[in-house]
Amino acid sequence: MEPQSASEIERVFRAEQARAVAVLVRVFGDIGIAEDAVADAFVAALERWPRDGPPPSPAGWIITTARRRAIDRLRREASRSDRHAQAALLHAGGEPELEEGPVPDERLRLIFTCCHPALGRAAQVALTLRLLGGLTTGEIARAFLVPEATMAQRLVRAKGKIRDAKIPYRVPAADELAPRLQSVLAVVYLVFNEGYAASSGPGLVRAELCAEALRLGRLLAELLPDEPEALGLVALMLLGESRRAARTRAAGGLVPLAEQDRRLWDRALVAEGRSLVRACLRRNQPGPYQIQAAIQAVHSDAPSASATDWRQIVALYDHLLAFDSGPVVALNRAVAVAEVDGPGAALELVNALDLAGYYLFHAVRADLLRRLGREADAAKAYAAAIERTENAAERDFLRRRLSAAG
Repeated sequence: MEPQSASEIERVFRAEQARAVAVLVRVFGDIGIAEDAVADAFVAALERWPRDGPPPSPAGWIITTARRRAIDRLRREASRSDRHAQAALLHAGGEPELEEGPVPDERLRLIFTCCHPALGRAAQVALTLRLLGGLTTGEIARAFLVPEATMAQRLVRAKGKIRDAKIPYRVPAADELAPRLQSVLAVVYLVFNEGYAASSGPGLVRAELCAEALRLGRLLAELLPDEPEALGLVALMLLGESRRAARTRAAGGLVPLAEQDRRLWDRALVAEGRSLVRACLRRNQPGPYQIQAAIQAVHSDAPSASATDWRQIVALYDHLLAFDSGPVVALNRAVAVAEVDGPGAALELVNALDLAGYYLFHAVRADLLRRLGREADAAKAYAAAIERTENAAERDFLRRRLSAAG
C-alpha cells in the first residue's frame, strides 16, 4: 500500500471529520472531547500513514484511534480529580459501532445540536462549519472577517453552552422536526449567501463558502430524503452557483443578472438544479426554498434577460409570499413586477416597504427612479445604498450607477 502525503491525510480527515466527531460525541457526551480526540488521531495518522500507508477503513481507524487517545487523556485527567473527565469516562461505554458507509443518525444529531435554537445564529454557523464542514478556526474567522481569537472564543462559548445547558444530542421528535429543520436549512443558506454576496470585504464572491454550503446541503438532502425543502435548498444553491463566472468582470466588478453573459453560466450546474426543481414539483409539497429554486429555474430557462417569463416569476413570488410575507420577499417581487407592469407600479410597492436600513432596498429604488427619468432622486437613492453596504464590489458598482445618474 502506497504511503500518503500530509495533504492527502488532511483531505481524508476533512472528509471524515463530521462522522468521527458525531460518533465520539455519542461515546463521550461532549463535543470538545470528541473534537480534541479527532485532532489527536490526525497527529497519529501524520506519524503512521506516510510510513505504513492508509488503513483499509480510514473512518474506522480514525474513530478507534481517537477514542483510545481520548480515554488515555481522560484517565490522566480523572486521576487529578477532574470531575468533567470522570463524567466523560463514565459516559463512555464499549467500542463505538463502526458501520461501513454513512452514519446518517449520528451526523444528523450533530447538525441539529450545532443549530439548536438556544445558540445564537453566529454560533450556529461557526459550529456547523467547524464540526460538519471541517474548516479550521482560522478559515472560519477569515471567511467572516473576524480575528481568529474572536472566532475561537465564539466556538468555545458555543460548545460550553451545549455542555452546561445539557442541550440534547439528538434528532428532534416528529412534532419538533419541522421548525428545527428550518433553522438548520437557514444556517446552511446563510453560509451560501455569505459566499454568494459577501457582506463585506473586497470581493463579491467567496467561492469556498459557496462550496461548503453546497456540500452541507447535499449532506442534508442525503440524510433527509423525505424532506423536499432540503432538496429545494440544494437546487436553489446550484442555480445560484451556476452563474458565478458571469457575475463579475475580469477586474472584479459586479455584473447584474440582466447584463450577464449567459454563455458563461455553468450548464451542468443549471441542469442539475433544474432536475432537482422538477423532482420537487413531482412531490407537490411546496415550501419556500423550493419556490425560490423554481424562480431561479425560470431565469435559467431564458436565453436572455428580455426573454425571461416575468409573469411566471411574479406568480411564483405570490406563492412564496404565502410562506414568507417578509419585506425582502416583497422587494424581490417588486423587481419582477417592474418587468411586467412597469417601474412606476413597482416603485409604489417598494416605497411601502419598511427596509430603510437595507442597501438593496435603496439600490432597487434607485434603479426604478432612474428608469422613470427621475435622475436626481435616483442619485440620492444610490448614495443611500452606497452608505449601507460594506462590500467593495457592490460599492463600486453603485458608484458607477450614481455617476451615470448624476
